[in-house]
Amino acid sequence: MTKKTYIIGHLKPDTDSIVAAMALEHLYKSKSCFGYDNPQAVRSDKLNPETIYIFNRFDVAPPGLITNEDINDEDQIVLVDHNEASQRLIGLNQDKIVDIVDHHKINCNLSKPIFMTIKAWGSSATIVYFLLKNNQVSIDKKLASIMLAAIISDTVGFKSSTTTTTDKESAEELAKIAEINDLDTFALDIFKAKSDLSKLSAKEIVKNDFKVYEFSKKVFIGQVETVDQEDLLKTKKQELLQAMQEVKDEEEVDYLFLAISDVLKVNSKIICLSDSEKEVLEKSFEVGVEDSVINIGAKLSRKKEIAPAIEKVLK
Repeated sequence: MTKKTYIIGHLKPDTDSIVAAMALEHLYKSKSCFGYDNPQAVRSDKLNPETIYIFNRFDVAPPGLITNEDINDEDQIVLVDHNEASQRLIGLNQDKIVDIVDHHKINCNLSKPIFMTIKAWGSSATIVYFLLKNNQVSIDKKLASIMLAAIISDTVGFKSSTTTTTDKESAEELAKIAEINDLDTFALDIFKAKSDLSKLSAKEIVKNDFKVYEFSKKVFIGQVETVDQEDLLKTKKQELLQAMQEVKDEEEVDYLFLAISDVLKVNSKIICLSDSEKEVLEKSFEVGVEDSVINIGAKLSRKKEIAPAIEKVLK
């Protein structure tokens, strides 16, 4: 049986995790020095509306879906855009992990030394582009286009506090290869696609983009990035609250929060369920909760601005 190296993004994959895995596959296939047999980008779940839009726009085929049962004893795993156990493919044997490429805080304890490339940049696609350039591996127009989209998506059009000079410079270089001249219009197209929740149920919206954190308590933080925050809160809040309770019970978490982030106005509001969650949010952001919603102001990054504030209070 042929040994394979599967390159896998996190659960509930976003555009960055999917595209970074594909770009790594291209790198590993182009350079045998990495030593990875039959590298193959895969995904652990269905694509979100934004990623579907981007892949359709550039006529790119997405990676195939994989389950733990598809991984053979001799296969190995490269994690991209995540490292912690709660974000990995369900049932994955951590002893198969040989490499991690990520831009999040490290939270893993493996049984053996592995390779890691961790950069405090706004996008995993930026890290892979850095590796491609350092290894003198060229990319075509299609790959450049979706890598550019991934950087714009994860940095929220360079408005997120996680954005670095490296992200902006990489995007400019990729835009030239992709022959995309108007980055503002391109970013707006991506945001509109991300905001299209018309085909999702309230429960699917809650679980469309989330992470579960271990902050002495188990904390679920979902995030919706939209260009119409007020309309979503006005028309969907009660449905979302009901769905949040269902998800909280199913995921068996102690706290569940849903951030509704307006990517144009650069503002986030968080919906909460209970008095205990209200208390955590008010201590975290020093603002009052009104009618189950707290306005935390010009914060867009779950990784850098939302989760750390909640973690500080709970720990």
